Amino acid sequence: MAGEVGLSALEGRPTSVLIADQLRERIIDGSFRPGEQIRESVLVDQLQVSRGPVREALQRLSQEGLLVSHRNRGVFVLDLSVTDVAEIYAAREAIELAAARGILAQEPSAVAAVARPLKKIIGRMVPLVEASDWRRLAELDLGFHLTFVKGAKNSRLSRIYSTLAAESRICIVNLEGSYPHAHDLVEEHRQLVDLLVAGDGPRLRKAIRAHMRSAVSDLTKSMLADQPSSA
Repeated sequence: MAGEVGLSALEGRPTSVLIADQLRERIIDGSFRPGEQIRESVLVDQLQVSRGPVREALQRLSQEGLLVSHRNRGVFVLDLSVTDVAEIYAAREAIELAAARGILAQEPSAVAAVARPLKKIIGRMVPLVEASDWRRLAELDLGFHLTFVKGAKNSRLSRIYSTLAAESRICIVNLEGSYPHAHDLVEEHRQLVDLLVAGDGPRLRKAIRAHMRSAVSDLTKSMLADQPSSA
């Protein structure tokens, strides 16, 4: 599916930020596939803007790590390797551990306020598991973790984490079977919230580590299974 199809003209608002926002969502939702080239000339025609804002938008997304620029070849969507996945989730683990400490350092009422939206997200996950709606489940999964990190009230942690979450979603939505233990996924999220509310820092940190490492295992197995056989 060509990612450019369906992009909206900006109706007199040809800013690089608006263009980047559209492209970012198309990359994250899988409309642009990993490794696919994003053609500047096509974007100019589709969005009905000049080349300057398009170029700035592509540079912005390259800085975010969602695009990769190859000299004399063009700009391409990030194509994650097994090593990339391991690095992304190791970074996510470190940030979530820091976020857990930040949340638990707050008053109990503040911790409860963080837990409330997390519980709502879990409730919305359940029917998606039953419907095998992996794309929307991926969106809620990462929304849960973004909300968790935001609860630490550390803007820098949140900013760094948003890029890692986007990279994670690219990987998840482009791999079939990335949730082989979907029912366990819901229970793992419930456990994280329960431990947070209980104020059990050591067990919460242990659960975060286990959750991230389980995700790496599932994703890398899917990636290796998706590779063509060398035979």
